Amino acid sequence: MEMERMNTTNTSDEQEEKENNERNSRVCTICDKIHKSISKWMLPENARGTYLERANCIPPPLFIISISIAELAVFIYYAVWKPQKQWITLDTGVWNSPFIYRPDKREEAWRFISYMLVHAGIQHILGNLFLQLILGIPLEMVHKGHRVSLVYLAGVIGGSLASSVCDPLQALVGASGGVYALIGGYFMNVLVNFREMIPLFGVFRLFFIVSIVGTDMGFALYRRFIAPVKGPQVSFVAHIAGGLAGMSIGYVIFSCFDKNFIKDPRFWIAIVAYLVFVMFAIFFNIFLSPAN
Repeated sequence: MEMERMNTTNTSDEQEEKENNERNSRVCTICDKIHKSISKWMLPENARGTYLERANCIPPPLFIISISIAELAVFIYYAVWKPQKQWITLDTGVWNSPFIYRPDKREEAWRFISYMLVHAGIQHILGNLFLQLILGIPLEMVHKGHRVSLVYLAGVIGGSLASSVCDPLQALVGASGGVYALIGGYFMNVLVNFREMIPLFGVFRLFFIVSIVGTDMGFALYRRFIAPVKGPQVSFVAHIAGGLAGMSIGYVIFSCFDKNFIKDPRFWIAIVAYLVFVMFAIFFNIFLSPAN
């Protein structure tokens, strides 16, 4: 009887272990397919093997997911709990927010970053969330969170500083600077590695990026100059500055997929140029801005 019980127990353990192995195998197969697809969209051919050797789903793309949740939560807060006439364009609650960038509140330096959490309306936040999730998640799976966050925040800070210099009397909301930094870095990598990233897909990717950027920039220009609204504006200057940050710093970081970008001289050239711009923007805001 004891032998029969032992045999039954061993058989049960073997079956359970076999089921766990099959389940893990299925999960791994799905992950492998995802990583193969991502490698074709994000990397030139000579870098895909290295990526696939070390690719895993742990950790997940926490930065992009976390920042997207934070932006959505702030939007819902101001749309639901603060007095608003409509959801399409948020007004009073957003204008008085401690997050928004305002020319008369420039001494509160955190606003040059925190403005990314606040959006001007439904179409604004949905557009930014769509772009940063569809592009940011694959980028973070390939390049990891610290690289993507560096590019994103460089775009956010560059966007607000550029807006304070080129459009100094306007308030600013939205994460477009960070989103355009991701787009700029990816766009430059597609251009440079066009032949290695499957020409047909390369054409499609370029067409997709140009279409999205053109539509979004057109809306920002329309909102800024043709159909002015009360309250915070969606600055087209932040779009451009974020894109330039991505095309310089972002390009170098994303092109150093299997290398330490700190050792790449192109990175330091881009950083020095970025810091020169930052210092000029700070000097301008203190001494020369019409908002003073």
